[in-house]
Amino acid sequence: MTTAVRSATLAERNRLTRIAAQASVTVALILVTGNAFAYLQTGSVAVLSALVDSALDVGASLMNAAAIWYSHKPPDAEHRFGHGKVEALAGLGQASLIGGSAVFLLTEAVQRVIAPQTPVSPEVGIAMAAFALIITGGLVAFQSYVMKRTQSVAVAADSLHYRSDLLLNGGVILALSLSHFIGWPYFDPLFACLTGALVLKGAASIVVTSANMLMDRELPEAVHNEIVSLVTATPGVLGVHDIRTRGAGPDTFIQLHLELPDEMKLIDAHVITDDVEARLHAAFPGAHIITHQDPHGVVMKARAGKRELP
Repeated sequence: MTTAVRSATLAERNRLTRIAAQASVTVALILVTGNAFAYLQTGSVAVLSALVDSALDVGASLMNAAAIWYSHKPPDAEHRFGHGKVEALAGLGQASLIGGSAVFLLTEAVQRVIAPQTPVSPEVGIAMAAFALIITGGLVAFQSYVMKRTQSVAVAADSLHYRSDLLLNGGVILALSLSHFIGWPYFDPLFACLTGALVLKGAASIVVTSANMLMDRELPEAVHNEIVSLVTATPGVLGVHDIRTRGAGPDTFIQLHLELPDEMKLIDAHVITDDVEARLHAAFPGAHIITHQDPHGVVMKARAGKRELP
């Protein structure tokens, strides 16, 4: 989290996430067209699983693009903390779509296990899956770059199901090849069952990530430790406590209490606080930082008496 946030300015994060959203929509539209043609030619349930997944990718990617656009709107009178959490809501929406596709695939696959059918023209499905592997791989590589620089939950959720597409299309090639060359029709539906199970697992992961954001879960421990190091290294700061952090889409929020000398003048405390915030902004560009100053002596007495710190 720290490296990613440090390496990209707010404007750059906004630009990268928008490009990633547009790229995912474009790739999804190309794949749904190609997979529809391949399914009509082969009748393979494995290819059908790729078609259903691509169709849902279109809806999920459009939802993702809308969420990214809205999350980058500046705070307003009704949303003083910004609109970043809409990315988590989009993640939950994507999880619902992805989970629904998994249930559909499992239903179709079980029916084909009961009444197996050998796919026809498997070379069409194999060629389409190979093409899908290439363009999906390129998209995932770009999304990985964007995630490292932005920590966008929306892009991460989008990338998760495109990563599963890599496995899915590789499996389509394997299933069609085995069904054609070995002549055992169960390869096709059994692969679809495996795909459905993996997609369900991916949907559950998206739900957990989105829920953590909506519940204001603390940022990783490494972020907390870096904040402590930066603050305590600031001249004049005697300590820090009550650090609170959370993420909301592209936004990072940091709150903390500074421990300063008891007799320090307000103007000096203000200068030191500005220095602390400048150091934190350098490490976490665009972060929303709230600081409170406490006399160090009061804090030490509270600790000695095991009372709650102010």
